[in-house]
Amino acid sequence: MTTSLVDRFLDQVWLTKGLSQNTLDAYRRDLRAFEGWLGEANLTDVTASSLLDYLAMRHRAGISARTSARELSTFRAFYGYLVREHLMNDDPTSAIPLPKLGKYLPATLSEAEVERLLAVPNVDTPRGLRDRAMLELMYATGLRVSELVGLKLTNLNLRQGVVRVDAGKGGKDRLVPIGELAMDWALRYLDQARALLLGEHASDVLFPGRHGASMTRQTFWHAIKRHALAAGIARSISPHVLRHAFATHLLNHGADLRSVQMMLGHSDLSTTQIYTHVAATRLKTLHEAHHPRA
Repeated sequence: MTTSLVDRFLDQVWLTKGLSQNTLDAYRRDLRAFEGWLGEANLTDVTASSLLDYLAMRHRAGISARTSARELSTFRAFYGYLVREHLMNDDPTSAIPLPKLGKYLPATLSEAEVERLLAVPNVDTPRGLRDRAMLELMYATGLRVSELVGLKLTNLNLRQGVVRVDAGKGGKDRLVPIGELAMDWALRYLDQARALLLGEHASDVLFPGRHGASMTRQTFWHAIKRHALAAGIARSISPHVLRHAFATHLLNHGADLRSVQMMLGHSDLSTTQIYTHVAATRLKTLHEAHHPRA
């Protein structure tokens, strides 16, 4: 019974909310872990007390307040669904407040660091030219890494200078401008490298990995970490850092928040607003470093 309840919940939020696969996977992990902790008890027998016991156990295990808040959000969504479907009378999460969290400022890169990172791949090799085109496109558009590696040839329209991001069922596709530099690198990659990477394999994947299949997120993650190290960027970075840099640098150069929201594909403006804090922090640092009266 409980397994089907989790699956039904995940199907429902996928259909109605258009959540990303990463979010659905996080929901699934949170609920499966909680279900395992419950043992013989059913998910429908849960009380606020048992939820608090579980969260306390997780806290003792060393999880962060942010992870705890995310898990509680998962439980709120799940038990809200069960109450709406009349599978439970009361929501056990209703009496549990979300923990107060400080403002999370996403890690980003300076414009100089981005330039160093983009210059690292050896563009005289097919793989290096592919990596350069991917990095340029990601920085130019702010795509999520899953969106980037999932692009098909038909998603790229170089005549109009846009990339179409397929949101999947329940979401809204979006068109994002590419910019001249990223377009130039994409054209060079398509002309000189893609066919060599594919070899004898037929594929509609824009940036193929092995045997013409889509590159995995983990493969691109490792590539970025390798290129960042070669660029002299000592701290650990992820592909998402280029998305953060895209948004922050746009705002630093005067872009309006609504436009950035549309390009990032955020459904809620409050999600985009965090970048205004990143931009403000950067501007404050510049002011302190360069203003004569700072």
